[in-house]
Amino acid sequence: MKKPFSIACTILAALSAAPQAFAFEPNRPVEFVVASGAGGGTDNFARTIQSIITKYKLMDQSMVVLNKGGGSGAEAFLYARQNKGDANKLYFGTNNAYLLPHVAKMAYSTEDLAPVAALAFDEFLIWVKSDSPYGKPTDLVEAAKAKPGTVAFAGSQSKDTDETLVALIEQQTGASFKYVPFNGGGEVGVQLAGGHVAANVNNPNENVGQWQAGAVKPLCVFSSTQMAKSEPIHDGKGWQDIPTCIEAGIPIESYKMPRTVWAAADVPEDALAYYTEVLRKVSETSEWKEYVRKTSQTGDFLTGKALGEFIATSETNAVKVFKTEGWLVQ
Repeated sequence: MKKPFSIACTILAALSAAPQAFAFEPNRPVEFVVASGAGGGTDNFARTIQSIITKYKLMDQSMVVLNKGGGSGAEAFLYARQNKGDANKLYFGTNNAYLLPHVAKMAYSTEDLAPVAALAFDEFLIWVKSDSPYGKPTDLVEAAKAKPGTVAFAGSQSKDTDETLVALIEQQTGASFKYVPFNGGGEVGVQLAGGHVAANVNNPNENVGQWQAGAVKPLCVFSSTQMAKSEPIHDGKGWQDIPTCIEAGIPIESYKMPRTVWAAADVPEDALAYYTEVLRKVSETSEWKEYVRKTSQTGDFLTGKALGEFIATSETNAVKVFKTEGWLVQ
């Protein structure tokens, strides 16, 4: 098993002393390799960046998006291993890049990747049906304590981000839910709106349509601060009206999924610095801010030391959950 924190060292070594004048320029079309299928959140993330770079001519070369989402994104990261040192390829993922090798035997490791930047973060909320008897997150927890294994909590995939959060809730509260995996956040939202499960931990964008229709309601958000102010979504309430989960009695201060960009290992430091600056310019555009607003993500550009610290904390916390659940690959 690979130890947590190792990728943070890679980040600091590669980026903390990045030069301001870039000797590197792409010499052919740049591949944007997406660790998900077409139309998913990571795909939209990459294509939005592609569109902004093209509009503002932030790179002279064109960009080609390639979807390699097999194995929960492992296909894309294996492609990075196979293209070690190739500075004309970027890889778009989430925390799957550094968490997958902990829960399954992968043909790549985090040493095959060089982090470039994180540009946005998906928030996670507890959602229930609008007519649910659970008015507070603690009501849901108490029901799962009273009847262990009967309160159905839906999520995307197994041993992935959603199930990790549900397991963390169980570990921190003593509750015992029945986790039910589905193929994606859209399907999870439909299952909740139809009353087939009691709750889910969907991102805002995955449940906003059902909230607008009055079919579901949010109970809390796993963030240290309330979400950004928005127009009313339902019944006069917007994202800013949702309490944080720690305020609502769930002892988890923060749980976020980063939208990340990587290069392959051994890509020159001047190339990493070049792409970091391009992505920084993307994050400062009005189009990027509109993308973040529409998807109800949290916009925050992280690179270098700040990104290293986030990944180290995210990886360590997740590995604790994996160990308790017996998910760690041997």
